[in-house]
Amino acid sequence: MSIQAYLARCDVQPDTISAEFYQQVADYQQQLTALAPASAVQWQFRVPELGEGGSCSLFGQLADEPYDLSPILGGQTDANLQLLAKVTAVVQFYQAQSASHWFGVYQRRKNPAGETVLVKLAYFGAESRAEFPLTAEFAAISNNSTVGLSGQGRIINDVAAYLAKGGEYYTCDPKVQAEACLPLIGADGAVIGIIDSEAFAQNLFHGKELALLVAVALTLPALLA
Repeated sequence: MSIQAYLARCDVQPDTISAEFYQQVADYQQQLTALAPASAVQWQFRVPELGEGGSCSLFGQLADEPYDLSPILGGQTDANLQLLAKVTAVVQFYQAQSASHWFGVYQRRKNPAGETVLVKLAYFGAESRAEFPLTAEFAAISNNSTVGLSGQGRIINDVAAYLAKGGEYYTCDPKVQAEACLPLIGADGAVIGIIDSEAFAQNLFHGKELALLVAVALTLPALLA
């Protein structure tokens, strides 16, 4: 998918759509496609304890048991190891290039309970929820689920102002002041996942930061196929 087609399909609107922005995206894409798989991956990671009903994470309270990716991926196979190694390399590249404080890659899958969710494959930053339900009910409080269902990107450069206007938002870390969530679009046009980036300062997601996110969103679908 071209840069222009992605921006139109996902309703992502940079402050200034210019030749420089397109070149920045293309340059990042070239670097991303040349990445070698990461040498180590995480099959398990700590997650926050969920509150009553399982809707909200209890910030600062971690569950006793870590989340294990093996069941939802279908086991620790060579194919899944390669998948996680490639996605982890993208996350590491993003961390090195961005001023973001948190970033995660989520894939649309069915969990062992048969529920369609966004599952976190790799990330950096504080511990966070592993699965986001893809339901209208959860989308009412979750930016991630909203993007996963709608295929429309969300760039929130002032979380407090967004909440004051009644925007749906799932607070994983109260320090977050800006968030950008973009869909991952498969070859058939379907949403196959999302990426989510969070910052502890307002107004991060402009210019090269947004170009980097768009480049990642355009690169990952081929790795998740």
